[in-house]
Amino acid sequence: MADDGIFIGTGGGQRQVLNLKRANRHGLIAGATGTGKTVTLQGIVEGFSNIGVPCFVADVKGDLSGLAMAGSPTSKTHESFAARAAEIGDTEWAYKDTPTQFWDLFGEQGHPIRATISEMGPVLLARLMDLNEVQEGVLTIAFHVADKEGLLLLDLNDLQSMLVHCAERADELTTTYGNVSKQSVGTIQRSLLQLRSQGAEHFFGEPALDMMDFIALDENGRGVVNILAADKLMASPKLYSTFLLWLLSELFETLPEVGDPDKPKLCFFFDEAHLLFDGAPKALLDKIEQVVRLIRSKGVGVYFITQNPIDIPDTVAGQLGNRVQHALRAFTPRDQAAVKSAAQTFRANPGVDVATIITELKVGEALVSLLQADGSPTPVERTLIKPPASRVGPITPQERAVMISTDAIGTKYDTLVNRESAEEILAAKSTAASAAAAETKAQGDAAKAAAAQAKIDAQTAKIDAQTQAIANREAARVQAVADRQAAIAAREAAKPTMLDGMMKSAARSVASSVGRQIGGKMGGQLLRGILGGLFR
Repeated sequence: MADDGIFIGTGGGQRQVLNLKRANRHGLIAGATGTGKTVTLQGIVEGFSNIGVPCFVADVKGDLSGLAMAGSPTSKTHESFAARAAEIGDTEWAYKDTPTQFWDLFGEQGHPIRATISEMGPVLLARLMDLNEVQEGVLTIAFHVADKEGLLLLDLNDLQSMLVHCAERADELTTTYGNVSKQSVGTIQRSLLQLRSQGAEHFFGEPALDMMDFIALDENGRGVVNILAADKLMASPKLYSTFLLWLLSELFETLPEVGDPDKPKLCFFFDEAHLLFDGAPKALLDKIEQVVRLIRSKGVGVYFITQNPIDIPDTVAGQLGNRVQHALRAFTPRDQAAVKSAAQTFRANPGVDVATIITELKVGEALVSLLQADGSPTPVERTLIKPPASRVGPITPQERAVMISTDAIGTKYDTLVNRESAEEILAAKSTAASAAAAETKAQGDAAKAAAAQAKIDAQTAKIDAQTQAIANREAARVQAVADRQAAIAAREAAKPTMLDGMMKSAARSVASSVGRQIGGKMGGQLLRGILGGLFR
């Protein structure tokens, strides 16, 4: 390390040094596959760590894990690295390890990195799920409603529950906030399922990452290098790029303004940087440009590593003051355009034909232009890059396990925490609403049953009354019949029998005959007696 910066290599007969006061003006490391980008990146990270600047590196191929171990004299690269160090006059070069912390979104090769859904926000989530403007609008409404109603959005389950809640209130929310269609909600839900299939559910949750754990020094004052295992993450490029952008955004929101410090507070190195920009809508590109431009004042330097410099949009590339360009191939029209573009971005040097040299560079060589103390770039120089002091190549799983178990982070992030949030609250409300609805329904059913029973009872009473009346009428009828039969019987009983009639008739005949006989004799006597009495 030079007194005023980080030694990069020797070119043009002079040492190329990255000025610490300009290291937060960002940078670019570019070059075709196999030209030495990873070795250059490794050496620069070591330089920052040695002067007490923590770093973050995305380890796409696993090679950067070698930063944790000192290089070995018995390695295949020892002889060439030793010779290169001697050639460039780096008398301080020696094999040495670098303090590291390993991270992994999936929690397999390092401590888990988690963020909450709320921290990610609707804009980055929409990018992650490839939503259109209408769907992004619905997602934004869901976030707004959750915030207004105090519903924490921590993980994917919370967001899914919130979307269901919004769909159920679609008519109400449409009136208040704008169109909330169930079709858009359904599309977002399907996108969330795709995120789950990519392993994104491991990323969302708590405990969320404390950004200050990225800014740490070891006991010797060296900056800790945070290495993100990104080999598996590369299978989900949108998750990879969105995570990196979220990380920058969170740092921007967390860190205070410091202007241009004597040295950066933190340096970021994004490998496969083109993934951050491929297919990104203009709104997202504007967001990236804004964060890269403004985070400089927070003392954070951002370095993009990519195969082709034209992978970086012009609005972002224009802010990358420190440049290390390894060899490019000019086999295709796009490659030729890249060569031309790279040649035009360097400060001209009469002794260096960039367009020609850029295709002739050897492994470990690069065209270098770095910002000087006054902020101007140095003229481009063909430079032999300093070899790294740490191991070139990945560490073993056993070595990684030891590093993870003994670092300063400990078990802080290793256990998932699932506290009460939107999913639980909405589920409780739904359960309460279902119980209330069930109780109301039960009460209604009971009332209906009582009314039905009352109606049945009334009908039964009416039928009973009608039956009693019929019974009474029948009883009266039976009684009347019985009475008539009794009267008839009485009359019949009162009538004389035939014998009685014959006897009475005979008696009358006898009496009549006797009477006539007696009457004839006595009547005459009586008549005479009466008449005689009258005339005397």
